[in-house]
Amino acid sequence: MHIQQAQENMNRLIIISGCSGGGKSTLLAELKRRGYTVVEEPGRRVVSEELKRGGQALPWIDMAAFLRHVIQLAITDWTRAGTANEWIFFDRGVVDAAANLEHITGKPYLKRYGISLRYHHKVFLTPPWAEIYAEDPERRHSFDAALAEYGLLVTAYPALDYDILAIPKTNVADRATFVLDALSGNGE
Repeated sequence: MHIQQAQENMNRLIIISGCSGGGKSTLLAELKRRGYTVVEEPGRRVVSEELKRGGQALPWIDMAAFLRHVIQLAITDWTRAGTANEWIFFDRGVVDAAANLEHITGKPYLKRYGISLRYHHKVFLTPPWAEIYAEDPERRHSFDAALAEYGLLVTAYPALDYDILAIPKTNVADRATFVLDALSGNGE
């Protein structure tokens, strides 16, 4: 019974990931407006906290330390959401951070975290969208860096047996409907 319950809970944890600046936050705000629970991006929360306290675990200072903090926060988010009875939408998750940490260190973080901490098998990725990309105080990397990160994700998720669904470049209401239809089986 525990395995079945864990499987059911995992199917309620939905990842929205993809290219930085591709409209994830706007999409998640729309899902929240529609009444769904949304978990904010762990990376942005780590950056915000590190900036407030004058910390060094920032992607432009110490990327590995930053990603380790992100992984720990993503694990906490996953654990807290594990008993959910409804869909919970995550702005990125442990796989994103683990893939990036593995990329820069060469150590197998993706298997270490990505196999045991599972989300719904459908992962929604925002594609690169140069027309809406913008840097901000918490996103200080270039569009080229965002493209490289996106390349890691389109490899990492399928390597862990996730199905990637590319979110269309359209208005936010249609993007939210696309996600909800795909989850309910109406978009297939």
